[in-house]
Amino acid sequence: MKKLIPILLLTAFLQPVFAQNSFLPKFIRKMYFDKDTTKKSSFVILPVLSTAPETGLELGGAGLLSFYTDTTSRGNTRVSNIFAYATITTKGQSRFSLSTNYWTPQNKYHYIAAVSYINFPFDFYGTGNNTLKSNADRLGLKRFKLAMTGEKKISQNLYIGLVAGGFDYRFTDADKTGVFETDPTIEDRHGGTTIYAGPTLIFDSRNNNTYTTKGAVITSYLDLMKGIGSNSGYSGGLLNIEYAQFFSLSKRFVLGFNAQEQSLTGSQSPFYLMPALGSDEMMRGYYNGRFRDRNLIAAQTELRYRLSDRIGIVGFVGTGQVWNSTFSFDELKPNYGGGLRYFFDTEKGLSIRVDYGVGEKRANEKRLSGVYIGLGEAF
Repeated sequence: MKKLIPILLLTAFLQPVFAQNSFLPKFIRKMYFDKDTTKKSSFVILPVLSTAPETGLELGGAGLLSFYTDTTSRGNTRVSNIFAYATITTKGQSRFSLSTNYWTPQNKYHYIAAVSYINFPFDFYGTGNNTLKSNADRLGLKRFKLAMTGEKKISQNLYIGLVAGGFDYRFTDADKTGVFETDPTIEDRHGGTTIYAGPTLIFDSRNNNTYTTKGAVITSYLDLMKGIGSNSGYSGGLLNIEYAQFFSLSKRFVLGFNAQEQSLTGSQSPFYLMPALGSDEMMRGYYNGRFRDRNLIAAQTELRYRLSDRIGIVGFVGTGQVWNSTFSFDELKPNYGGGLRYFFDTEKGLSIRVDYGVGEKRANEKRLSGVYIGLGEAF
């Protein structure tokens, strides 16, 4: 699917030209160009426009409301937000998500909640670290997901908490001769319903949670999963550990490092629960789900430079792989790329980002790559 950069995003990068003119609607100037150094809430919307043969025209939008629960300087309360995303296609597919990241005054408690629904096709390539493009099998997916996290601050930088939620996956495949139907190693190919709960432990010393210039964050959780109903007998879990560290090299240069490990536990391996390589945050350039297996490890470093209060550029390089039971350094995949940032809220460090990521060049295939448009930094 080829993403088209919204017109509003292009005007944002031409801010020095447009900011001095009053012909733009007031609400657009307020969202993208007004400079507010106070702790007032801010709201931004982005249109979504894309086209592909399997979906037709996709239209929709994304919106981000950012705010502080404590506008005083006491406690240095982090930025909270509510994010919404919704699209619909001319062929009847749709995507919807609503989430919040909420910090109470002085960061004593941290809450995350998200609900999402997807009715959208995707390409399935099989499992493993060396799947072939020629094996791409177009599947239909209907997925509902609910996730909640609550954490309590127990020391200056340490939080403990609980994660809980559930999801339901349903898959269809019109091609009964493709890898999805014919590969005997694929488990639970028609989906299922699962609930989960587990502990979470966070270390967070970042100076800012939206545009970090120094500090570190370590996020760990264990989702203990149980299939429910007659269509899912899975019992196991997903362990996630992620580490990010930031260094202020100068007033305008920031170096960030990010690493993540995920492992599916239990004797079963439902393919849709397997960690998948590639996203708009990690291993940019890889189609999400092109490579998936029981274990994943990935790391990246990103150099960020603020050309001005409004404009930034980044360059990044990373590596990662998925594997079943045996990790091999020889199987690590490369990724690299760069991007642009427009900071629509300079006080909170909130940005619109456009990234171009490049992956490996497999034999007899084009080099993997991808364009990503989003709100906020990749990590």
